[in-house]
Amino acid sequence: MRNNPHILEVNARSWLKRHERRAGRKLTLADISADFWEKLQRNGFDAVWLMGVWKTSPAAEKIARENADIQAQIHSVQPDFKTEDITASPYAVYEYTVDDYFGGNEALAAFRKNLNDRGILLFLDFVGNHTAMDAPVVEAQPDLFITTGTQPPHIHPDWFFQTKNGHYIAHGRDPYFAPWTDTAQLNYFNPKARDYMTGELLKVANMCDGVRCDMAMLSLNKVQRDTWWEFIGGELPKTEFWTQALNAVRAEHPEFVFMAEVYWGLEWDIQELGFDYTYDKVLYDRLRFANAESIRMHLGAEHLFQMRLLRFIANHDEEEPLKAFGREKSLAAGTIIATLPGARLFHLFQLLGCPNRLPIQYVNDTFAVDEAVEQYYWKILKIASDPAFHGGQWALKEAVPVYAGEESCHQILCWQWKQRHTGKLVFINYSDAPAQCRVPFKGITNFKVREEIEGKEITLTPELAAQGCELVLKPYECKIFTFEI
Repeated sequence: MRNNPHILEVNARSWLKRHERRAGRKLTLADISADFWEKLQRNGFDAVWLMGVWKTSPAAEKIARENADIQAQIHSVQPDFKTEDITASPYAVYEYTVDDYFGGNEALAAFRKNLNDRGILLFLDFVGNHTAMDAPVVEAQPDLFITTGTQPPHIHPDWFFQTKNGHYIAHGRDPYFAPWTDTAQLNYFNPKARDYMTGELLKVANMCDGVRCDMAMLSLNKVQRDTWWEFIGGELPKTEFWTQALNAVRAEHPEFVFMAEVYWGLEWDIQELGFDYTYDKVLYDRLRFANAESIRMHLGAEHLFQMRLLRFIANHDEEEPLKAFGREKSLAAGTIIATLPGARLFHLFQLLGCPNRLPIQYVNDTFAVDEAVEQYYWKILKIASDPAFHGGQWALKEAVPVYAGEESCHQILCWQWKQRHTGKLVFINYSDAPAQCRVPFKGITNFKVREEIEGKEITLTPELAAQGCELVLKPYECKIFTFEI
């Protein structure tokens, strides 16, 4: 996989449903036409994260179908929805086998081969913090979970449920939110739980080329202790679960890729444990809510750290970019993501111009593709697939004012890529007002420049190249210049 890879997240169930509607028949993962694979390859994707393929939980499905909030969210977008189109959360994993809906493990193997034959990796989900509340292991081995045995919990009874065998088991929980009531919380202070989940991760690693680890920071020793100290005590294990698990997988699959969903400033901690990429939620929040200067400050972080960040403006947890950012701003933010160092994550619905996010439990997305949005992203992905954006040297630049005291240049984000004889300059006006700056082409050799987004060729004089061309950008307008050095 290239440096700064392009990764496509696909919501497996709703995506397969869209293919089924077009085909007019039931499909499995083995039935996807070659056109899909070739389009991914043509547009420079290095990996597909196929989200939500594991066997679903009957209990989680029942909870989702009866949940008033889920129904209200769906109704606001699709008033005529059917309850049977609501399924279990993909993150209440019943077991790590591919659900029959997708054709089982064999269909996934065919799907993976189709990707790998075209040089594209397959990533799947791994949920380290919890299982589905009705997963077979919950009844079979209750001691792997946060439990009070057959005695009711002395505090926080609403955090627990009782199994058929009478054991009280905690629901999975983020300490800042209410428990996920369709899940069961693992106890990583128990070595047996670590061994069991390491085995589950090894099972998953035999089916794919990498995993996206859900809420990875919840399995850290300190986070587990701080969340569950009333039930597990305060003495930390000597090692982290992720150290054991990643080492076990890499002993069998040395090139396996680990991505982590992580927040709370713990990105570096997780990277130190061996993860290849960690979520860059800070950048997402600044792109959505802050200004160019705040974004520029974030991009000034140490380069090796940035190379291991997963950049995104869309995933299954976030509002669709067209709604969250607005149309023009979302395309500018998408261009930023596509041209920065680090892994670049795109959600399929983002590329298709989905107007509204629906809960991940809803599988019948019928929105019409926004062709203008789709065409823009395919263009940007092709541009960003140039080797300079993957093997080149990146440097953050300051936009140069056209004249002394000119302020609008501060709203322009600018960076440079250099590889051998190729130079790339990226300029993005990340504001809702026009902005201008100078574009210096230092080191240019033949004085010919191509602006990639509009496909225009520019011929410079030596004097103009030295002093810098004046560049005026409309609100959220982007320019990418290529030249020989």
